Amino acid sequence: MSERVARITQTGGPEVIEWIDVDLPAPGPGEVRMRHRAVGLNYIDTYHRAGVYPIDLPSGLGSEAAGVVEAVGDGVSDFAVGDRVGTFGPARGAYATARNVAAAQLLHLPDDVDDETAAALLLKGCTTEALVERCARVEAGQTVLVWAAAGGVGQLLVGWLKAIGASVIGTAGTADKADHARDAGADHVILHRDEDVTARVREITGGHGVTTVFDGVGNATWQTTLAVTARRGLIVSYGNAGGPVNGVNLGVLAAKGSLFVTRPTLFDYYVTPEERRAGVQRVFAMLRDGAIRPAIGQRFALEDAAAAHRALEAGETHGSSVFTVD
Repeated sequence: MSERVARITQTGGPEVIEWIDVDLPAPGPGEVRMRHRAVGLNYIDTYHRAGVYPIDLPSGLGSEAAGVVEAVGDGVSDFAVGDRVGTFGPARGAYATARNVAAAQLLHLPDDVDDETAAALLLKGCTTEALVERCARVEAGQTVLVWAAAGGVGQLLVGWLKAIGASVIGTAGTADKADHARDAGADHVILHRDEDVTARVREITGGHGVTTVFDGVGNATWQTTLAVTARRGLIVSYGNAGGPVNGVNLGVLAAKGSLFVTRPTLFDYYVTPEERRAGVQRVFAMLRDGAIRPAIGQRFALEDAAAAHRALEAGETHGSSVFTVD
């Protein structure tokens, strides 16, 4: 049966995304054929497409999807035809109607998590868990700044941090996005286009600054991030939406208060199957407790991936975005 699959043969703008017809072979040893029902859109997809994160070409795009098992290869015992499953990578190729994927990268979806929720939550939710609990190890009572608090990861960060007892300051570009950040649980929201973020953070914190900054924007916010972090505070730089941060001057970290900086990658924190399972279970527990809500702000048809990338890069989305698969 022919499947529709996104491919890029060169890096560049959204126009480099092409759709081709592929006849999938039977799944190989250790593989499962997964029929996609919903696919997640993530900023890292744009980095792969644009060449910010170099990948071998030609390549598929996307790592996050929810669907159902249609066939299993030799040696697969944990999954059976008809099982509902999800994946969040690291293998790419989720922009497809179906694909063969390593069983080791799949997880069973519980009955109380629907396909769209899974596609909106798995990668961003596990990213949030890793950033807060494994990387920054935020504690109750700490004050934290979340850049782009109305975004997919941003809203999850806000809800997660509030659930563990942190005080959360969020930034947003518009009043509408500020409302989304407040709905997620932010104690304070700063309109970064209209207000002096440094002055407002120092005002809110009595001049001390924040213990931790979660910065998914990158170069465009780097100087402000340095300015708002408290002495011996931690900067978690996890994204490049505003360009990559290059040439970090270690002397500046000393001058700003002996700051710590990290640039985490999810799969350095989710190396083993046990780490993956523990993280996913924690994400689903936070979902069930109502601490996080994967707000789906927009839906796109799968083959409208180029338009979805344009909207995401232009800052025209809020919350999570998912592709629907016919």
